[in-house]
Amino acid sequence: MREDEREGMSRIEMTEAEQAELWRQRLFETEAGMTDFLVRQGAGPYIATWLAAKACIFADFPERGCPHVERWKRAFFRAQALCEEFLLFNFGEDAIALWVAASANVYRAIEADRALPPAPDVIRRIARQAELYGSDYDIVEESPVRSEIIIAHCSIWDYRERARAGGIPIALKSPCTYCTKAMSANIRAQGCIPRYELLDGERGHGCRWQALAATDPQAE
Repeated sequence: MREDEREGMSRIEMTEAEQAELWRQRLFETEAGMTDFLVRQGAGPYIATWLAAKACIFADFPERGCPHVERWKRAFFRAQALCEEFLLFNFGEDAIALWVAASANVYRAIEADRALPPAPDVIRRIARQAELYGSDYDIVEESPVRSEIIIAHCSIWDYRERARAGGIPIALKSPCTYCTKAMSANIRAQGCIPRYELLDGERGHGCRWQALAATDPQAE
């Protein structure tokens, strides 16, 4: 990945191969997190239903090494939508926090060897996700103690509505219902304290995120 390592870096550039890799990783985190969540909840009554959902998730799946970003994006979004539908129907919206906590543990295990301190590292993960969707964002602060990103326009909203119009079932009315919990869980999984604010202005839906190290006075 070509990342500007200087102070004040605002955006992240990604090649198509790197974008495809992150879509694959996010899909794995989502599906593996759901499986772990079910095991912890007592999966017995849900095995048949979950396996049927997984069959749909992996139907028409991109072949190994597929370089086409759009195919991996569609595969991820189908998995995300099916997991949301499965969870809400069987457990209700309150269970989202448990699911994303399990997915965050998968994320932490995958990225355990990254060289950056946790606070800037997890904010860059949020930035990489924003880049995948073509969102309008800036990393406004990077330090081991406190890192921050502002997403002025979140294109997840745009993509979800296009997917809904294309026939993909979208169970949640707002992507923020999931994203705020998932991003908070990822930040906590890296040992940091999350702070966020939802934005809704002339540029549309957005948000501000901070990852605070435990040594930051604001974290108290």
